[in-house]
Amino acid sequence: MAVADPWILEAAKRPATLTPPRLSKRLTSGRFIVVALGVVSLVVLLLPLLAPYSPTDPVGAGLLPPLSHGHLLGTDDIGRDLLSRILYGIRSSWFGTIAVLASALVIGTFIGVIAGLAGGVLDAALMRFSEIFLAMPAQVLAICLVAALGPSYIHVLIAVAVVWWPAYARLIRTGVRSVKVRPHVEAARLADISSARLAARHILPGVLGPPLVLASVDIGTVLLVLSGLSLIGLGAPAPAPELGAMVSEGFPFLLQAWWVPLIPGFAITVIVLIGMVLGDIMRGRIST
Repeated sequence: MAVADPWILEAAKRPATLTPPRLSKRLTSGRFIVVALGVVSLVVLLLPLLAPYSPTDPVGAGLLPPLSHGHLLGTDDIGRDLLSRILYGIRSSWFGTIAVLASALVIGTFIGVIAGLAGGVLDAALMRFSEIFLAMPAQVLAICLVAALGPSYIHVLIAVAVVWWPAYARLIRTGVRSVKVRPHVEAARLADISSARLAARHILPGVLGPPLVLASVDIGTVLLVLSGLSLIGLGAPAPAPELGAMVSEGFPFLLQAWWVPLIPGFAITVIVLIGMVLGDIMRGRIST
């Protein structure tokens, strides 16, 4: 094997770059996504500070209408303040969504990098394994997993994360296969650096932008999936303030006290729209 020139070997020891404008754009977009999600998460984290009452304890008469004295959004059938429960429910739904997407992104990145770097039989096996998950509806598979594990909010998050990683794995794998044939990666191989360092410093900086954008676009969808699983009784048991469970508990009172199911449902709609708008902003930023 021919020995590379010393300057190539020296360059390979430094963090890799693609074409400078392209890599700078991807890294800047990635940082923007992280910062934007961090700011929104901080706002959501502070929302319960606005709650006037405990989200789980009765604080007044049952089925008080909105704008009642001391209860801006009214109370549910056992006298719990709806505003307080919704504020806590928004926090639970948002951070559950971020946890699912972060877990799916980590799992997908790990499997995608291994498949892209290894190639051959291992690559084919990992991709066929991911296709098993993609071939089945994610919601149905998540329901089956939660039913097997037992209803709880943690089990719901685990189940959704388990079925959500394949798209990220395939996207990462495609990026890795594209980047690993670039000259700077070949130079890094000649420098005989470890596979872990090769992936972390020379390949991942060029492939993480699109998966982060996909994760931001998925925020609204994951919020809906988590709320749907909570709606059918697979989330945290009562009296936990989950928006989907609040809609389900309020259905019997739809004609008698419309605000009990409809206001939590409206809250779900609002945060899903916020998540989708945020995702569209991220996608537009990296695409332009």
